[in-house]
Amino acid sequence: MSRQLLANARLFDGDTLHDDRSLLIDNGRIAGIVPAGQEPQDASVVDIGGHWLAPGLIDLQVNGGGGVLFNDTPTVEALQAMVAAHRAYGTTACLPTLISDNANVMRQGINAVAECIAGRCPAVVGIHLEGPHLNADYRGVHDASKMRPLDDEAMVLLSSLDCGRTLITVAPETIPGDTIRRLCEAGVIAFGGHSAATYEETQAALAAGLSGFTHLFNAMSPLTSRAPGMVGAALDDASSYVGIIADGHHIHPATLRIAIRAKAHGRVCLVTDAMPTVGSMDKTFMLNGAKISATGGRCITANGTLAGSDIGMIDAVQNVVEFGGVDRCEALRMASAYPAAALGLDDRLGYLRPGYRADLIELDDDFRVVRSWVQGEMEANT
Repeated sequence: MSRQLLANARLFDGDTLHDDRSLLIDNGRIAGIVPAGQEPQDASVVDIGGHWLAPGLIDLQVNGGGGVLFNDTPTVEALQAMVAAHRAYGTTACLPTLISDNANVMRQGINAVAECIAGRCPAVVGIHLEGPHLNADYRGVHDASKMRPLDDEAMVLLSSLDCGRTLITVAPETIPGDTIRRLCEAGVIAFGGHSAATYEETQAALAAGLSGFTHLFNAMSPLTSRAPGMVGAALDDASSYVGIIADGHHIHPATLRIAIRAKAHGRVCLVTDAMPTVGSMDKTFMLNGAKISATGGRCITANGTLAGSDIGMIDAVQNVVEFGGVDRCEALRMASAYPAAALGLDDRLGYLRPGYRADLIELDDDFRVVRSWVQGEMEANT
C-alpha cells in the first residue's frame, strides 16, 4: 500500500483541531501529522481542500443498514452490505448488533463476525449481543419468547468467543449475582439495558464489572425522586459509559442536554441503534412479524412503539451539535474517541495519532461526509 499524504486540511486529531496540516498514511497506519511546508515528496497527494479530517466514527449498536437486518441474515455478505451503508455516514468501525433471538441465529451471527474480523471486513471490530438475557417487562420491540436465562450453556458460549470485542446487554436483576463478574473476567464487555433493576441492583452490577449502559433512558428503570433506578445509577457513576441515540425521538433534546451535563466527561457515546432503512430507499421492513416504518429519523411499529432509528453516525453528531449544546470537536469525540475507549480500543482507534489504524473521515463545511478511509483505503461518497 503506497504512502498517502492528505494535504491542506483542518485536522482534528481527537484531541486538538489543527489548521493547515497534512496527514501522512503509510501501509494502512497513520505515520504522522505534517505542518505546511514539511510534506514528504515520496507520497501520493490527496488535496482535502480545506475540509475537516477527523477520526472515523465508531458505532456500538448497528442492527442493520443497506436494506439488511442482521438478525434476518446473519452472514458475512449481510455485514458487508451494512458496513457499506454506514460508511457513507462516517462509520469506519462498528459492532453489528443481534437483538434477542434463538441460539442458532446467535451462533450464525457470531461466526459471520469472526469471518469479517479474520480479514473480510475490517470495519467490523466485534459484536453486540443485545439480549436475550433481558427483562421482558422492558423488552421494547424484542420478542419476549426469545428471552431466556443466562445459564451455564450460554456462559460457556459467551466466554469462548473469538470475534473481536464482545459487548452484551443484560438486565442485571435477571441473572445470578456473580455472572457479570465471570463474564467480565472472560473478556466480555457487559452493559445494562432492557432492565427494571433498582439503583442498588445496578450499583452491585457496576461493582461486579458492568461498564456501560445501552441506549440510556430507553427500556430501563427511570430516574425518579426517591427511586433513582438504572438511569440514576448510570448518571451517578463516574466510570461507566452510556450510549445515547441522538435522533430527537428516543430522548428529548432537553433530556439529552441534562444527561450530557450530568454524566462524567468522556463517558457519553453516540450510537445509532440503526435499522435496515439506513442507506436504503426502502423505508419499511419486517421485525418479529410486524411491519416497521421509518419516518423523520425514527423507526416505529403500527402502534407507535420505537423500533430503532433511521440515522447514521454523522446524523447523530450533527444532532448533538444542533440541539445538544455540544461543540463540533466534542461531538466527534462522542462518536469516536469515547466509543473506542468503551471498547478498550483507544490504543489503535478513535484518534489520528502515529501508529493508529488509518480510519478517518473528510467532512465539508456543513459536516457532511465527503470521503472516508478504513485501514488507509479511501472511498468517496457518491
